[in-house]
Amino acid sequence: MSYRDEIVKAMNMLGENPRTIFIGQNVVYSGATTVHETLKDIPADKKIELPVMEDVQMGISIGLALEGFIPVSIYPRMDFLMLAMNQLVNHLDKIEEMSCGRFKPKVIIRTCVGSTKPLHPGPQHSQDHTSGVDFLLQTIEVVRLTRAERIMPAYKRAMETDHSTVLVELSENMRD
Repeated sequence: MSYRDEIVKAMNMLGENPRTIFIGQNVVYSGATTVHETLKDIPADKKIELPVMEDVQMGISIGLALEGFIPVSIYPRMDFLMLAMNQLVNHLDKIEEMSCGRFKPKVIIRTCVGSTKPLHPGPQHSQDHTSGVDFLLQTIEVVRLTRAERIMPAYKRAMETDHSTVLVELSENMRD
């Protein structure tokens, strides 16, 4: 299977869980095809479209997780995830410690490193911050999805584990 097909398969697998909710930009309305097209089989009532407000999106995702949902919080570009770092690093990553173990919200964070071909979108849409994000997080696993065969196992692990996960897709691999 192709990289894109594996992403679609992974999203459908996540969508089968009654607790998952897909939240972010382009989850309902087209824009970033790397997001919208991969969610085409997800029921509309499991998707929440948001405007550009990355920090608030992460806060909403944490709140949903605290209420028992499993948010799949989607940031179409990894550069956009940088705007949610306060919530990610200082809240989601530390809530268990801050609450003396009472709270352990689980969020699956899906993001993508933008491709520079065939057209270069500019540096603010194509940077890979995987190692930096991994360095900042203590309890959240960060997984860079370099090959198609890694996608389903990584998303299955994210679904089965009891902690949050950041999954970094590579849009250059979506062009099959």
